[in-house]
Amino acid sequence: MKAGFAKFTIGQVVKHRLFEFRGLIFDVDPEFDNTEEWWLSIPEDIRPRKDQPFYHLFAENAESEYIAYVSEQNLVPDPSAEPLRNPLIEEMFDRDERGLYRAKPILAH
Repeated sequence: MKAGFAKFTIGQVVKHRLFEFRGLIFDVDPEFDNTEEWWLSIPEDIRPRKDQPFYHLFAENAESEYIAYVSEQNLVPDPSAEPLRNPLIEEMFDRDERGLYRAKPILAH
């Protein structure tokens, strides 16, 4: 992926523009990279374009924690600074004293 291509970065907290959930970005696809079945399952009136970055999120809403795949057009920054509770986050990220998430160093075997 080219530097500066994606609007959001790994470790950034974002929220969905249409639905009530927020999450931490842990991976970015430069353009849509999921199944056609998944894409067609989105109602046509809100189905995103495929020619944009898509983000993998450790997501959560009021009821649960899960993994989400979201188009750039449907994300906005989350300025709340509230910690996220998705238990998968602590496996890949540390949270600093300012509340920012930083990817943990990966150990190669």
